[in-house]
Amino acid sequence: MNAASDQRSGGVAMEVRDLRKRFGAEEVLRGVSFSVDPAEVFVLMGPSGSGKSVLLRHIIGLEEPDAGEIRINGEPVRGPGVLDRYRVAMVFQSAALLNSLTVAENVGLYLSEHRLCPPEEIRRIVSEKLALVGLAGTEDKLPGQLSGGMRKRVAIARALVMEPQLILYDEPTSELDPLSAQVIAEEIVSLRDRIGVTSIVVTHDRALAFGVGDRIGFLNEGRLVAVDRPDRLASHSDPVLRRFLQAASLQPTQEVRA
Repeated sequence: MNAASDQRSGGVAMEVRDLRKRFGAEEVLRGVSFSVDPAEVFVLMGPSGSGKSVLLRHIIGLEEPDAGEIRINGEPVRGPGVLDRYRVAMVFQSAALLNSLTVAENVGLYLSEHRLCPPEEIRRIVSEKLALVGLAGTEDKLPGQLSGGMRKRVAIARALVMEPQLILYDEPTSELDPLSAQVIAEEIVSLRDRIGVTSIVVTHDRALAFGVGDRIGFLNEGRLVAVDRPDRLASHSDPVLRRFLQAASLQPTQEVRA
């Protein structure tokens, strides 16, 4: 974790305690536990079907666990209001932009729908957040005019409008070419360093995980097999983890750690 960032961070601490979830006969989460420090980039990595998406839905409050709990700054996440109070933002895999709205309208949607600011203040905030992700001057464009990587960065700017203390990224580099994926990875690291936000990145992309993660948790068949720094995880003894990393390393990777 970047210690300098932590001192000025608005990021939160998060803890998952013995989380369990079953759908019918299938036990999807089998006692998952881990913690995330303020201003840390924590990566959840694993093969398809390992439980990553289900775990993410629990963190954002879309699923209720059968057992266990999630805490933000020591407070259990249950019932309405907790996630709003701690300003948790989500960057969806598809970017989830509204194609009929301009970039500025998409980014400012949360502020305008909740009438939190007058229009001129919304325009100022939107321009500020777009500049923060390297998209100054794109306010009047439509999503269809942007590349996949630019749409993902618009989604990040939309999340930043909330002044989040925790950002959740769901497969942020999926369907992107390597250069666009590199830009997104650099943006995740940069946001940690510039604004000290806590980040949880869910991915099966080894290059992204090892490039941005302060620590990486490897999830397999609903169990957290390992949690460690990237340099240590690569030598872990678990056979599934080793096969996963060996298969992923067959593709060129480039780390962007700051």
